[in-house]
Amino acid sequence: MPESNEKIHVVTRNRKARHEFEIHSTLEAGIELMGTEVKSIREGKINLADSYAIIEGGQVYLKNLHITPYGMASGTPVDPTRTRRLLLHKREIGKLTIKTQQRGMTLVPLTVYFKGKHVKIELALAVGRRKFDKRQAIAKEEAQRRIKQALRKETGK
Repeated sequence: MPESNEKIHVVTRNRKARHEFEIHSTLEAGIELMGTEVKSIREGKINLADSYAIIEGGQVYLKNLHITPYGMASGTPVDPTRTRRLLLHKREIGKLTIKTQQRGMTLVPLTVYFKGKHVKIELALAVGRRKFDKRQAIAKEEAQRRIKQALRKETGK
């Protein structure tokens, strides 16, 4: 997440994304939301699983982001999985368009958080891993975990 002096409160993370994809770079974007959606996010009623971003007509849209409707809202409820526009500068969208046209590149949301009073999302430019790559990544993580445990045991004695 980008560094700043504003207070950051992480609401949710897409843990599956780091397993399913190889992350190349990340960027921060705002999300165009309705008022009741912000209240639901404050309550933590958001699910990033299976969500992804696409670029259409010079805009970036987030698909399949599930925000549970706010319980105390009056009026007609908002569709929980509606397509939401992401707020980025034109030059950022241009760079992303070029990179996503490369073979296998996709935009995946990693984290939703509050930066001050604004809801932000951390997007990753990523490539999908094959089954072999996933196994290799798991083996590497387990090896790192064993090394850390061994070092803790040595220093603990």
